[in-house]
Amino acid sequence: MSRQVPEVTFMTRVRDEGVDGENPYRWQPLSSGDLFKDKNIVLFALPGAFTPTCSSTHLPGYEAKFQELKDQGVDEVWCLSVNDAFVMHHWGISQKSENVRLLPDGSGEFSRQMGMLVNKDNVGFGDRSWRYSMYVENGEIVKVFSEEGQEDNCPTDPFEVSDADTMLNWLKSR
Repeated sequence: MSRQVPEVTFMTRVRDEGVDGENPYRWQPLSSGDLFKDKNIVLFALPGAFTPTCSSTHLPGYEAKFQELKDQGVDEVWCLSVNDAFVMHHWGISQKSENVRLLPDGSGEFSRQMGMLVNKDNVGFGDRSWRYSMYVENGEIVKVFSEEGQEDNCPTDPFEVSDADTMLNWLKSR
């Protein structure tokens, strides 16, 4: 049975000419209802910006396959992490991410309502998103690829099914 994405407010950041200094941005609340409305979205979630697998493979994989995903009718590709908007912005710069939109789930509320919030105190992270990807049409979750072994303080970091190739292969088979 399909379900709608959780209705939450993401605290994003936008450039503000009225703000001085090296970080000329202000908070911009955006609802998930508005973000997902009338779009086909691939969203992949990961434990954290600047972390090894997330930076070496997960985000770069979706960035590399962006056009192929678009060719399958995807409007946007989003990377969600339980990090704030400023961390996500600077991670995107460091990753040279030009196509994937980085979506900050700073308080973890979206991840919590998705049933994907896990505790990662064993590696010093606190609450973070479990690694998964999903395809969403107009706010309706159509398909989810969740890594096996979801549990608090998981001793491993599985990365087998939330990758860009798995999503792309599924989209091509539809």
